[in-house]
Amino acid sequence: MDPGFYLQLLLNGIVIGCIYALIAMGLSLIFGVLEIVNFAHGEFYMLGAMLAYFLTMNLRLGYAATVLVVTASAVGLGYLLYEALLVSVQGGGFERSILLTLGLSMVLQNGAVFLFTTTPRMIETQQSYTNVVVGDLRVSLMRLLALGLAVLAFAALYLILYRTRVGKAMRGVAQSREAALAPVYAVHPLMGASFVFKAFAIIILGGLGNIAGAAIAALSLGVLESVMGGFLPVVMVDALVFSSMIAMLLVRPQGLFGRGVRV
Repeated sequence: MDPGFYLQLLLNGIVIGCIYALIAMGLSLIFGVLEIVNFAHGEFYMLGAMLAYFLTMNLRLGYAATVLVVTASAVGLGYLLYEALLVSVQGGGFERSILLTLGLSMVLQNGAVFLFTTTPRMIETQQSYTNVVVGDLRVSLMRLLALGLAVLAFAALYLILYRTRVGKAMRGVAQSREAALAPVYAVHPLMGASFVFKAFAIIILGGLGNIAGAAIAALSLGVLESVMGGFLPVVMVDALVFSSMIAMLLVRPQGLFGRGVRV
């Protein structure tokens, strides 16, 4: 088979892996800092995507401005979530945090369905139909922008966590980095569920609370999904993800890289 085909799958897998990594690292960071499993994490991603759709398609805001507005909004919403809800359960019982965030997830998801219906929507910008071609490789400009923003987010997260004192006071703000990736996928109120389930699989594979482990597991999963997706149906690819998680729990319950320490 043409080697260019495999290179294309590899490139697509890296982009997908970076998207998964952003979501999983945010989830892993929240667990590592607060010891809270945030089941509403996917709904924050969904809200950011819905806001991005409204700003670009209704207010005709540019892509860069949309990223800034959505990121700032997600930071503010994450802070409110922590101060209003999560601070009351921090260190006060694992079961309480699960019930609280699961309930919040259901409220946000069903509220969004009521307001916007479940019809998928695509964010269309000037970059939506632009492809970058290098030899036999072809990738959409939107995916390259998402990849670039993901790399910048990883670098910023590393600097904040390991080079500043503020890093040790991190809370749910990590969710804001996912907002820029909305144009890569169709936007709808149920989109957060599929991503958060894969994010849980990723942080289990990488080790609960282990930020670096989550990133490596996400990139590996993205490449694996892309390569397998070139030969297998989509449903088989999703089954492979959770089969890997189950096998990891059986063989190495602490994950590939072990459980992380508090940040």
